[in-house]
Amino acid sequence: MIGRLSGKLVAKRPPTLLVDVGGVGYEVEAPMSTIFELPPVGEPVSLLTHLVVREDAHLLFGFRTEDERDAFRQLIRVSGVGARIALSLLSGMTVEELGRAIATQDATRLTRVPGIGKKTAERLLLELKGRIAAPRDATEAGAGAPPDGSLADIAHALVALGYSEREADAASRRLPAGIDVSDGIRQ
Repeated sequence: MIGRLSGKLVAKRPPTLLVDVGGVGYEVEAPMSTIFELPPVGEPVSLLTHLVVREDAHLLFGFRTEDERDAFRQLIRVSGVGARIALSLLSGMTVEELGRAIATQDATRLTRVPGIGKKTAERLLLELKGRIAAPRDATEAGAGAPPDGSLADIAHALVALGYSEREADAASRRLPAGIDVSDGIRQ
């Protein structure tokens, strides 16, 4: 099993990376969250990996953190969820967001990820409950609710305007608490 690769990043063609390790180029598929955090092409890189051996191929998947790799491994254990869907989930949401969705049983959040239908989302919620840790704030009194409802409304509005879920969440977190929804959207 190949557990980690360290070498020079030769190419980025999302979702595929090419990493040169001692003169051997490894093709590695990675979620967008990992690809965004990588150094520029030509720089040294180290990735945690998961090798999938199939009858017709050996596929290598790379991750920047243990949490991402562990979440990937939990996801591919779910019936009907393969490596591609697992990568799509980890590209569409962070491990923390996935944990929060599972802790709060939010199937709607999961179905926003391309390739995830209602039945798959419900299966994920059922089979992953307790297996992917939720962030602390999701398990405490708020049960995953944002500290300010208007910030959640702003994030939802940004998604409706065409921003990705990740961009909308990041933008709404930078806003001050208590801001009016229309002002928050403009900012």
